[in-house]
Amino acid sequence: MMRTICIAAAVSALMASSADAAIIDWQAELQRCRALRETVAPLLQAGEGISAVGRSNRSVRRCIWIQRMAVRKKIPGAEMW
Repeated sequence: MMRTICIAAAVSALMASSADAAIIDWQAELQRCRALRETVAPLLQAGEGISAVGRSNRSVRRCIWIQRMAVRKKIPGAEMW
C-alpha cells in the first residue's frame, strides 16, 4: 500500500513538472525569433550559410517550430518564415 502511494506521488510530481515545462511565453519567443531573423537575414542574403553566420542550427530550427506553432494557434504577431 505504501509503495503504491509513493509511486503515485512520484508520477504526479513528474506530470506536474512536465506540464510546467510545456508552457511557452509566446510573445517572448516570437520577439527572440524576430531578433534572430534580423541578425541572420542580411548574412543569408549575402550568400553566407547558417554555419558561417555563427548561429546554431538548433536555435534556427526552434524559431521555425515556434513560428509554425504560433501561426497554427493564431497567436497575435505570428508570421511564417
